[in-house]
Formats: sequence, structure tokens, C-alpha cells
Amino acid sequence: MDISAAILLLAATVAFAAPLIFAALGELISEKTGVINIELDGMMLAGAFCGVWAALDSGSLTIGFIGAALGGVLVALAHGLLCFVFRAEQVVSGVVLNILVLGLTTFGIGPIFGADLGRAAPTLQPISPPYLSDLPIVGRALFSQTPTVYLAFLLVPAAWWLINRTTFGLALQAVGEAPAAGLSMGIKVRRLRWFALIACGALAGIGGSQLTLAGLGTFTQNVTAGRGFIALAAVIFGSWRPFGTLLAVLLFTLVEAIQVRAQALGIHLPYQFLVMAPYVVTILALAVFVGRSRPPRALGTND
Repeated sequence: MDISAAILLLAATVAFAAPLIFAALGELISEKTGVINIELDGMMLAGAFCGVWAALDSGSLTIGFIGAALGGVLVALAHGLLCFVFRAEQVVSGVVLNILVLGLTTFGIGPIFGADLGRAAPTLQPISPPYLSDLPIVGRALFSQTPTVYLAFLLVPAAWWLINRTTFGLALQAVGEAPAAGLSMGIKVRRLRWFALIACGALAGIGGSQLTLAGLGTFTQNVTAGRGFIALAAVIFGSWRPFGTLLAVLLFTLVEAIQVRAQALGIHLPYQFLVMAPYVVTILALAVFVGRSRPPRALGTND
């Protein structure tokens, strides 16, 4: 592999990681409180849809990303309503919401974007920080990305600090490990779970809009292509730790980047094998490592 191909592969790996980092960090915070979101892909899909809708209507990327966050939050609120109010099982609720969001966004392409199908939404442009972008090899690969890519990577240490170094983060973990004990200590268990769920929806929505407002400039049916499930797997593979989750995301996106850059890398395999490679790696990683990590004890419970 020559240097130029390596630079392109590294740049693609980093760029592809951003949507998954947003979604995975949101899921990590949510699962720390005991709430699992199988509908994470639906949150990303709603964010991608609402982000393009808001950006086209307003002509503003800022409004587009706000709309994306709200789209993810709407799915989160539906999940919370089903689980916390109507006592639905969390996994079942997530599966139902994934199907519902896929159907609604597919149906909405015509009525919402019918007149705008030929018009692209505004998209983020890469920025190159001075000096950093001049570094050999890594400068061109790591520091010529859109602002949201930098934000996604900065959120990883921020999430670590929040979870492990603040009273609020310790309360989140207490809720996910022993809700009854948290209640006896005066912790508002239900309130914290709602907060974590809404935060997950907002981050996942932004992650979905990263696919559209930082790349495609339009919405297509099932644009997330199951990335929400990969983000969910990254949380498990990363043992519910921010930096472990980041490493898992980078592993999965490296495989995706190899798939996209296969021709330039001299890899000659049937297209179908390359497309399924990221999902196969995800399944294998879970099969090997899932038994070696322990989830929060109250994960999936509504009490």
C-alpha cells in the first residue's frame, strides 16, 4: 500500500467514525442508566430525515442539525413513553420503533421532499486547522475533516470525564447498577433515565445527520443502513467505556473504509463480500468479546 492510499484509508476511517461515535456515546450514557435502545438506528434515521428537512426549509446548517437532534429526541420520547409509562419491554419497543421510523421516513420522501428531490441541502465543508494539517501523513488524513468530526472525537474524553469524574456521572452509574439503592440515596431515578434517553436521542439524531448534512446533502431510503446496530455493538464491544467504544467504532469503520477504497487498495473481491464485511466483523467481534464484559446490572429494566 502506497502512502497516498494509506492517507485516503485513514481519512475515510476517521470520517466514517463520526456518525457512529455520536450514536454510540449517546447509547453509552443511556445504558449506564439501564435503558437500552434497540431503536438507535431509528433515532439516526429520524435525525438524517429531519436534518435534511430542516436544512432545506431554512437554508441553514445550524437549523438542520437542531432539527436532526429533535428528530432523534422524538424517537427517544416515544421509547420512554412506551417503556416508562406503558411498561413495554425495552427491546420490543426498540424493534417496533425501528420499523415505524423506517416506514415513516420512506413514506415521507415523496410528500416532504417531492419538490426538492433535485435540490441538495447545504452540507458542511472540511476545515484544516493551521499547523496540524501540515503534519506529515496524519495531517492530511486527520485534520482535513468537517467540524462535526472533530466534535465527535472531542466528545469521547468529555463523556469519560462526565461518567467517571462527576457526581452526576456517578449517579447515572448508580441508577444503572442498583435503582432501588439509588432511590434510597435520594437519586431521582426516573428523571435521570429520561435525561439519558433524551441525550441519546439528540446525539444519535446528530449522528444520523452527519451522514446527510456532512456528506450526501440529501435523504435516501434507509440511509443509515443499519449503522445504529453497529454503534450499539460498539458500546458492548467497548465494555461500556467511552475509549473502548471509540476503539470499537474505529475497528468497524476501518473495515468500512477498506470496503469503499478496495479498488484503490488493489483488493479484488466480489462487491457483495465487501458490502457485508463491516457487519460480519461486528458479529464476530460480539461473538468473541460479549461474554468478557459485564453490562450494567439493571440494563433493560423499567423500575
